[in-house]
Amino acid sequence: MVDRVLDALMPVSAQVFVGVIVVVVMVNVILSTIPICIYLERKISAYIQDRLGPNRVGFDLGLPILQKLFRGFGFWGLGQSAADGMKFLLKEDYRPKGADKWLFTLAPAAAVVPAFIGWAIIPWGGYIEVGDIALFGRQFVEGGRALVVGADVNIGFVYLIAVASLGVYGVTLGGWASNNKYSFLGGLRCSAGMISYEIPLGVSVLTMLLVAGSVRPSVIVEQQIMGGWNLLSMPLVAVLFYTCILAEANRAPFDNAEAEQELVGGYHTEYSAMRFALFFLGEYAHMITGSAFFAVLFLGGYHIPFVSLTSPEAVGILAMIVKINVLMMKVMGSVCFMMVIRWTIPRIRYDQVLKLCWQSLIPLTIAMVVATSVMVFNGWRAWYELLGMNIGMTVLAYIFLPMLPKADVNRRVPMAGSRFCPLEGERVETEPATAEALREDTMQGAREEELAGVS
Repeated sequence: MVDRVLDALMPVSAQVFVGVIVVVVMVNVILSTIPICIYLERKISAYIQDRLGPNRVGFDLGLPILQKLFRGFGFWGLGQSAADGMKFLLKEDYRPKGADKWLFTLAPAAAVVPAFIGWAIIPWGGYIEVGDIALFGRQFVEGGRALVVGADVNIGFVYLIAVASLGVYGVTLGGWASNNKYSFLGGLRCSAGMISYEIPLGVSVLTMLLVAGSVRPSVIVEQQIMGGWNLLSMPLVAVLFYTCILAEANRAPFDNAEAEQELVGGYHTEYSAMRFALFFLGEYAHMITGSAFFAVLFLGGYHIPFVSLTSPEAVGILAMIVKINVLMMKVMGSVCFMMVIRWTIPRIRYDQVLKLCWQSLIPLTIAMVVATSVMVFNGWRAWYELLGMNIGMTVLAYIFLPMLPKADVNRRVPMAGSRFCPLEGERVETEPATAEALREDTMQGAREEELAGVS
């Protein structure tokens, strides 16, 4: 009986063998990358705000024995993420009264699982030649050429978009099941934002698929290697797509679902311990997956110009390792840029988030897919032709988008006697009344001048 089962299962193809290894390895790589992303978030925000950020916490874990061992070594605060992880593990897991028991527990898992299955179609390391492998006297793996990817499926990017859209369910369930009005409002905001930004995201991908003529990520990467990166030929679509993945990952300036000034903490207000940590785990995993999506679609994937080890013809183990590291560097660069955006651009109002999508991004992406269809139909696929089309569409957008009908539903209401609506015959003074308040130096300097004049 066992022999029959083994005969039915073996040998497996080289692609299945490589795919299983990629899934096991990349899950652990992404899990270990998330603490690094949290550390980078702290340091980047500190640099932007003229602070130091984590620079004390090492790996002694507060234990006297380890403190003696690591005395004098702060490790640049790298232990901060490990300390945060231990804190989440040891904190009390609290569930508020009136919350839905099962959905309250299911929501964090529903938020993190889609982020950990979306990257399965990303070609991390090009192709590799696999030889025949025997196990216990039987042929276990049938040799051949395999793509270094978790799942080499024909639907490609369609699968990634479908999986990414499932992340909203975890946020919505968490907001509703918490039995908290602030959490519920955060879930509603996230639902409306996700539904809205799915449209320009999908249309942007459709635009690039028209240019590539395929939905397989490996084919799109190989076309960029031959004809140049899509970032150079389709920069407007790249900007639109990057804006959408920021909104999909619930990152600033689109993080209205957790606006602290308005909703306390948003959809995760009532969560604590590892349930709370899972939401952030899913957010950073979405950032990594979205950045990998962007790198494959616009940055040539694992390719670097003039480096032979990153070409599709290089199929050795060394070439695979180099390609994986190249793609991961592009991913981490994109993640760091998301962090810079978060700590540079202030959060925009919730109505402005939806207005940006429906009144700007959706019309512009529809215009881009129509213009790209015309270009492809006429055979104008060279990078300079597509770049000219993008420049022309950008100019037209600046001309015609302000002409589209817009409803100003948040106009300022005049209040009699305010600085913006003074009463008749009244003069509004907003400048300081004293001369000292207009000085650019410190009050200490003014005091020193006063003392010098007295003497």
